Amino acid sequence: MSSATAVRPFRVEIPEADLADLRQRVAATRWPDAETVPDQSQGVQLSRIQDLARYWGTDYDWRKAEAKLNALPQFVTTIDGLDIHFIHVRSPHPNAMPMIITHGWPGSILEMLKVIGPLTDPPAHGGRAEDAFDLVIPSLPGYGFSGKPTSTGWNPDRIASAWAELMGRLGYERYVAQGGDWGALVTDAFGRQAPSGLLGIHVNMPATVPGDIMKAILAGDPAPAELSDDEKAAYDTLTVFFAKQAGYGIIMQTRPQTVGYGLTDSPVGLAAFLLDHGDGDGQPAETFERVIETGQSGDLTRDDLLDDITLYWVTNSAVSSAQLYWENVNWQPNNYFFNATAQKTADIPVPVGVTVFPSELYRAPRSWTEQAYRQLIYFNQVDKGGHFAAWEQPGLFSNELREAFRSLR
Repeated sequence: MSSATAVRPFRVEIPEADLADLRQRVAATRWPDAETVPDQSQGVQLSRIQDLARYWGTDYDWRKAEAKLNALPQFVTTIDGLDIHFIHVRSPHPNAMPMIITHGWPGSILEMLKVIGPLTDPPAHGGRAEDAFDLVIPSLPGYGFSGKPTSTGWNPDRIASAWAELMGRLGYERYVAQGGDWGALVTDAFGRQAPSGLLGIHVNMPATVPGDIMKAILAGDPAPAELSDDEKAAYDTLTVFFAKQAGYGIIMQTRPQTVGYGLTDSPVGLAAFLLDHGDGDGQPAETFERVIETGQSGDLTRDDLLDDITLYWVTNSAVSSAQLYWENVNWQPNNYFFNATAQKTADIPVPVGVTVFPSELYRAPRSWTEQAYRQLIYFNQVDKGGHFAAWEQPGLFSNELREAFRSLR
């Protein structure tokens, strides 16, 4: 392998001075006035973020997260001029299926740490050896320890092409792909491109909304009378999301540099922005609030949240991660995530699996999913978990991937 395509070992080593500076900045936070409502309708509540900041600045220990990462095989390789960081864990079981898993925003590779064991070594977690996976978990360009693009063009299609190069560089000739949030867009793009080694894909935030329905949602029109109960519920949820909860996406899509100045200077500002992510019916902000208040929700803990936020801080990736939204600015604003027509999901020629978690940003109906993904081989609506499914319900998430890809082994 030439130096240009070399796969290089990687370790996380954040200087202590950077962590001391973080704690000092948290302690010196200039706080805004409190919200004038008793809920999160104006954003992250002052008392909640102050509680988190107190813990972050005194008791939280980043070195535990660093140790977890450094206990895993981590690497960097240069693809299309950009360094790509990734975790690569091979299963101890023969004939394991290779799988590349892609995170989203405001997540990171840290979301996936709890599923590595169940997926690579199922017998140790109540599963079967024949369901084992080799795992490749990359950091998106501009996220975490991957390089930061210095020019435009790093959109989901280009990232998917890079992932195909990565899997080939690792020697995998047959593999599957999985993703949620931005990872779902990348994985859909991967499926459309259908490189020769890709056997199938699975997404846990599918793009299923028909184009005409999305147009009506964005216009704020009443739900069409012909919708089924499941379709109307999805319609109503997305109407509220785009009208009241999607501001974080709009500002990153249109002004990532501007918003980045505050997020790069204030760790508490960064934390609040990352936590303000949908605020109704068990959606992420409500889940995060429960974690801050009680310390845990499902398998998601307060330290998990701070590991992820701290990763964004120590890698200074507020702007570089937000630029992924800007790369889609020419799409109709804020419909690219869910719009099956815009994402051309019907053009995906490889088998597709979909899991719908109940507290996702919207619950994709089976009817829309079957229309959107013409090669759908697996569809399941589970009874717990949400947008950060691998973080919140790692056992359930792992089982869904085993089930979804079993027929492709």
